[in-house]
Formats: sequence, structure tokens, C-alpha cells
Amino acid sequence: MTTREAFLQVSAAMNAAIIGQQTVVERLIIALLANGNVLMEGLPGTAKTRAIKTLSKLIRSDFRRVQFTPDLLPSDVTGSEIYREQNGTFEFQPGPLFGNLVLADEINRAPAKVQAALLEAMEERQVTVAGTTHPLPPLFLVLATQNPIEQEGTYPLPEAQMDRFLVYVKVPYPAADNELAILNLVRSETKGDPPPTPEPISQDTVFAARREVNAVHVAETAARYMVDLVIATRQAERYGDQLANWIHVGASPRGTIALDAAARARAWLRGHDFVSPEDVQAVAPACLAHRVHLSYEAEAEGKSREDVIDEILQRVAVG
Repeated sequence: MTTREAFLQVSAAMNAAIIGQQTVVERLIIALLANGNVLMEGLPGTAKTRAIKTLSKLIRSDFRRVQFTPDLLPSDVTGSEIYREQNGTFEFQPGPLFGNLVLADEINRAPAKVQAALLEAMEERQVTVAGTTHPLPPLFLVLATQNPIEQEGTYPLPEAQMDRFLVYVKVPYPAADNELAILNLVRSETKGDPPPTPEPISQDTVFAARREVNAVHVAETAARYMVDLVIATRQAERYGDQLANWIHVGASPRGTIALDAAARARAWLRGHDFVSPEDVQAVAPACLAHRVHLSYEAEAEGKSREDVIDEILQRVAVG
């Protein structure tokens, strides 16, 4: 079995367990292939936690979950130095961040100090405690969730941390037919008859797939198209006064890097050895929406970040 076939099996198994969320599944797998982190937003009960737990069962990995609360401390996430009375020395006790797939559940319920503790880990893949740097595992992915309602007593993520996430995934409610299928699935699981799952893939398979993704060709025209999309978020006046009035701050260069990595991963999943404009357009909302900050005018008109990215995709020419 090729690495691509292995990942297609993972995708099929996830879609069987998370019904009606094909886009969510694809973007989660893209983030894994692109070695990035995921920010997932959705109302309660939309299978955000189930998504990462299902993925962890399909890969031989160490899954960790951190429930973010207002009283959480940075050391509760990163770990801390423990004094050993037997030999009179301090020993580092790793926190839950030292896993392969880490679920940061309801990340916006923890204060800024705890959120900041994730910054170094997500960007540098290491944690520094008491002046000593500790590397994280080679396979490391943070999936952070947040609830768009019940904002009282929460701490919105700062722009600097939003930018650390490769993709932003908005999880919608399922359609009626899918919800009926979900009901039947839960009934089967309650009876002890879950759907069959393939043998978990190894971490070496993930690393091999990433090497193949990195080898996917990106033509100069495709690279220029990615840059033009990001520049359009910063110089929106070039595409009309209305678009310019909607955007307060555009995407950083990390947006271009995210587009490149995610588009290559999507092309690889589809068996292509080059990135097409369709690949770029498909991943653009996930890579750019959380990096674009809207103006008061856009919010007054009821425009979402996804609406603005869709407008940019319509106005920026390909090639």
C-alpha cells in the first residue's frame, strides 16, 4: 500500500465516524500532512473533539487532551520542574503538551498566560522551562477548539496566536439526512457494534507522506497567484472601495506559507504532482480567514471573514 492509499483509508474511516463533515476531515488531514496546527470553531456537539480523537486512533500516536479553564496555569500545559528530595535535584516533569496529537479544548477559556505557553510549542516545536529547552516529539499537532457562543468570561485569542494556526476550520451543523445517519451510528456504537476501522498507520508513514507532499511541484504562476491573494488582503483598495472598507488588517506572510503548504497537501491527496489554482482556491478560506481582521463596516453589514475571502477569490485573477 502506498502512503497516499494509507491516507485515503484514514480519510474514509474518519468520514465514516464523523458523518457529513467531509470538509472538516479533509482540512484536518491537510494540516497533518503540512505539519501545521488547527483552530476549529463550532457549536457544541458538532464532533470537534471526536474528530481529533478519531484521527489519533488511526495513527500510532500519543493523544493528549487539555481542557482549558480560567484557573489553568502554564505549567499545567508545558510541565514543570519537580524537586526530588532523594537526590536533592530538580527533574523536569513533562506536561500534556508532550504528546503527538494534542487537543486544546475550548482554548479561549484560558487566560493569556496559558495561551502564550502554546506559542513557542506551536512555532518552534519546543518548550522552555526554568531556562532549559525541551524538544517536542517529531510528530506534533495541536488542534484547538473554541465555542462561538457563551463568550462571557472567555479570553479571545490574540492575533499573534491566531497566526500560528495553519488552518482555521469552521464546523457547521449537519444536514437532516446526515443527522439521521449520526443517530444510527451512535445507536450502533452504544450496542457495541462500531464501524470497522483500518489498522493504524505508523508515524513513519506520516513522515514519508510529508516528504512526498514537499516534492509536489508549484509552478511560478501558482506561486504568484498565492501571493496575489495575500496581497489583496493588505491592498484591498486595488480591488474596489467596498472590499477595502471591509478589511482592517490583512494576512501576514505566514498566510502565503500556509497557502503553499496546504495546497500541496491537497494536490497530493488527489494524486496530482503539481498544484493547480483549484487547490489554492479550495484551501484559501481555511488558510486566510483567521488571518484577516474585519472592519466595523464589514461587521455592520453582516460580513464574515469567509465572505471576505470568497470576495477576494472572485476578484483576483488567476495567472
